Amino acid sequence: MTVMLYAICPQAKADETSDQAELAKKTLNPVADLISLPIQFNYDHKIGPTDDGRKYVANIQPVIPFSIGPEWNIISRTILPLVDQDDILPAGKADASGLGDTTQSFFFSPKKPTPSGWIWGAGPVILLPTATDDALGGEKWGLGPTAVALKQEHGFTYGILANHIWSVAGASDRSDISATYLQPFFSYTTKTFTSFTINTESTYDWMDDEWSVPINLMVSQLIKIGSRPISLQAGPRYWAESPDTGPEGWGFRLTFTLLFPK
Repeated sequence: MTVMLYAICPQAKADETSDQAELAKKTLNPVADLISLPIQFNYDHKIGPTDDGRKYVANIQPVIPFSIGPEWNIISRTILPLVDQDDILPAGKADASGLGDTTQSFFFSPKKPTPSGWIWGAGPVILLPTATDDALGGEKWGLGPTAVALKQEHGFTYGILANHIWSVAGASDRSDISATYLQPFFSYTTKTFTSFTINTESTYDWMDDEWSVPINLMVSQLIKIGSRPISLQAGPRYWAESPDTGPEGWGFRLTFTLLFPK
């Protein structure tokens, strides 16, 4: 019996390591067949006309894949922002807290990569005017296309996620929306399931002809609490470009992600 346990345990450990490696790869893939619940905390400052503003955003971002046959998945990705901001807008509207506008994306994605190893998905993105304060949202419904393409090999993950949103309805006294979002990303994952990531989450506002370009430098680690796998991510970001009243200098991000592998 002792000999059998000695023979089985190394294999079981190897299987667990392989599962963890695959899970670490999936956490970096926006269209992975993996249910997850990221809760992302962001802090930025030097915002507003006097550069005294601060903004705290907690993005709740459930990701749910649905199988639609032997070859395709639909990946639902939601961004639900909870916002607290101080000294950002002119007098009388400087402070606001509550729910912001929700962004809902659906990616139609093949279950298998292309022969050359590329993973991709495309579909619609919808902007929902869910803000509980008019200072936290645009009071507009929006619609547009979204797409992602990436490749994972030898510990590296690289690719780009993009969308464009046009306003299609909403309050007539609020500005129309026409914005392009670009998120190129590059990551390396070690044998201990630590990932080092650099990306930008750049937005070009076509109505005001302005860029917002934060550069994020993130470190994430896959761990287990009991039997539940969790990804922890943290790191700074630098605002390389922003509107006149947008954030400046350095900010910070912390993300806690619950993972639900099959």
